[in-house]
Amino acid sequence: MKILETLIQMFSLVVLGVLWRYFAPGQHSVATVRQVLSDIVLDIMLPALVIHVVWSASLGLESLEISFIAVCGILAAVLVSSTLCHQCNLNRPRTGAVVLAASFANVTYLGLPVLVSLYGNWGAGIAIQYDLFASTPLLFSLGFFLAARHGEIENTQLHPVKSFLRLPPVWAAIIAVILNVFNVPHHPFLDNVLQLIGASVIPIMLLVLGMSLEWTSLRRDRIPGLVVVLIIQLGLMPIVVWLVSSSMGISGNLKVALVLEAAMPSMLIGLVVCDRFKLDTALYAAAVSLSTLLSFVTLPLWYSLLA
Repeated sequence: MKILETLIQMFSLVVLGVLWRYFAPGQHSVATVRQVLSDIVLDIMLPALVIHVVWSASLGLESLEISFIAVCGILAAVLVSSTLCHQCNLNRPRTGAVVLAASFANVTYLGLPVLVSLYGNWGAGIAIQYDLFASTPLLFSLGFFLAARHGEIENTQLHPVKSFLRLPPVWAAIIAVILNVFNVPHHPFLDNVLQLIGASVIPIMLLVLGMSLEWTSLRRDRIPGLVVVLIIQLGLMPIVVWLVSSSMGISGNLKVALVLEAAMPSMLIGLVVCDRFKLDTALYAAAVSLSTLLSFVTLPLWYSLLA
């Protein structure tokens, strides 16, 4: 199975990141190396990839469908996770961490490599649109609101629009959409440069993912919250996306790609959000680690059901 072979290759890079985290062969701390690599990807490499892919992507009705379906999956996850946290009597910081971990998937750091390996640039376009046209805007609006509500920082201190617009990939997407809509022709030299820079995104992101995994926070008292995250993130959300896609008449590779994006583990950037709003960061870190590990089993299962 192609996705299984792909995930094994990706897993090897994630393992290298894990080994780096625990053995730290360099002179700098793991946190420093991880932050520098993340900044390089976010500020330079990912924007280049976004422009390269979105510039030539097929935008229009399909983009609206991708955005709508992704939003449906995220909103369903928020609703169900909030309800289950209330039923489990979790405290507010723990509830905030669980809702974020259960609702926002790692559609870029893991989803992008998976879809690129399966579908090439077309798959990259789906992943980028899923992220920048749905997941990231919702994170910086609804996600920040929920985090502030359950944490210790008031909404008045939050500037989600400013935070969103500070992201270089967002501006890259805006530029790319303008170039696409106005049919600006590609220059071969610029196209090759963007492709060369963007090609470095996937291996570096997978290394950073491995460096970010945290196992020491797995404790018995966090099990109820972790169970909620795993059920929703790896099971319920892809089911919702599957059902919504089917009801809209979407099929084939687009349907598979959307369900796989929804089935990704918890997103990494949520760790930063939890820190900022004083949520249960340790629980969120455990959710990222455990959902990432299990996703290497569940993703091939989802692919086998759909492909």
